[in-house]
Amino acid sequence: MLRICSLSDLPEDEGVRFDTVTPPIALFLSAGEVFAIDDTCTHQDASLAEGWVEECRVECPLHASTFSLRTGEVDVPPAKLGVRTHRVDVVDGEVYVELSGETPNLPPGVTY
Repeated sequence: MLRICSLSDLPEDEGVRFDTVTPPIALFLSAGEVFAIDDTCTHQDASLAEGWVEECRVECPLHASTFSLRTGEVDVPPAKLGVRTHRVDVVDGEVYVELSGETPNLPPGVTY
């Protein structure tokens, strides 16, 4: 597992992008839990960390697709594919992430 940040670095119901891993991930503190997902919307190159968070979902700031922070599933078009989720552990106030081994669903033309 990779240490990503301190829990105190994560504001409630806002995303924080971390490009120390490839592709970048976004961490969210929502409903008392920390979630990690791929930061790039699967429809077009937009940072999900810049989106709006409500009820453990993030809305893409570009075209308003929404993704579950728990599962990565998308439920509002135009995005058709979900984003990867990553396992998170919080130990002594530090956030650790185990990156998914699945292939990321990146939008057309985006490579890392």
